[in-house]
Amino acid sequence: MATFLGKVVQPQISNLCGSLGGPPVTALRIRLKDGRSLAYSETGVPRDKAEFKIILAHGFTGSRLDLLRASPEIIEEMGIYMVCYDRAGHGESDPNPRRWLGSEASDVEELADALELGKKFYVVGTSMGGYVAWACLKYIPDRLAGAALLAPVINYRWPGFPKDLSKEAYYQQAVGDQWLLRVAYYAPWLLNWWVNQSWLPSPTVIQGNTFLPNHLDSQFRDRAISSGIFLQRRNISTLQGEHESLHRDLMVMFGKWEFDPMDLPPPSFPVHLWQGCEDGIVPASLQKHISQRVGWIKYHEVPDGGHFLNAIPGFDDHLLKTLLLQP
Repeated sequence: MATFLGKVVQPQISNLCGSLGGPPVTALRIRLKDGRSLAYSETGVPRDKAEFKIILAHGFTGSRLDLLRASPEIIEEMGIYMVCYDRAGHGESDPNPRRWLGSEASDVEELADALELGKKFYVVGTSMGGYVAWACLKYIPDRLAGAALLAPVINYRWPGFPKDLSKEAYYQQAVGDQWLLRVAYYAPWLLNWWVNQSWLPSPTVIQGNTFLPNHLDSQFRDRAISSGIFLQRRNISTLQGEHESLHRDLMVMFGKWEFDPMDLPPPSFPVHLWQGCEDGIVPASLQKHISQRVGWIKYHEVPDGGHFLNAIPGFDDHLLKTLLLQP
């Protein structure tokens, strides 16, 4: 019995890119100080001619290919260079079994130094990638020229939330998602079993069938599923296995944080946060509380917006102009 249970909960072994029998390395990669490789993809004007340099942190089931879809005219006119990287364990980046908030910020800093982006750069975190932006604000604020968070995922256990507010938002989730967050916090060693079992309520965020009240979100996901992009995107993200990509994301995001974002000191640069009022994944009520408590965040509420803000026509152009040109 013990042997059976051990096999059930045993995390999947990563199939490392470039290893014997593993997927081939096809992306540009840098070598980090701890020996891991970090894969990345670039777009925009050449680095050495750029006026603005931006590092993008992708969301859940995302990868280095999740670059902003800004118009070429805006990118050229403003002189924008962007790089999106596979976060540890995703895509073609080596896993980091010791991944935590500080290591995420360190990966960003080392990427910037390897690509010679200079002393200051911008960081943009989307959805699950929002915790990377928070980590950069905490651990490497002296390297940032500005930051943007797009519908960043929240941790319901952040001390700065009133208990009644976070509790109400928590129980608005599907039952399977509620239990997923409990497992990630109390028993992360059970995650492999929990996300694959079929006789208890399954987590909709893993299955990709979360109820989306926003019509644009719903249409965007339906098109991605019918065209095969949804599965293709997930396969790229989990190329080396789900445990060190998706499961590790859940452990870091919904585990015990070393700090509360609402206690961060005011930075010397602008920080923008966009949140759709009709977001079916991240509670707008909690996001609004963050903006009210943290007075230095420039909060942008999108009345008719959902979670996938990049699906709104012209949104990425608006984001870049706001982040880079507004004081």
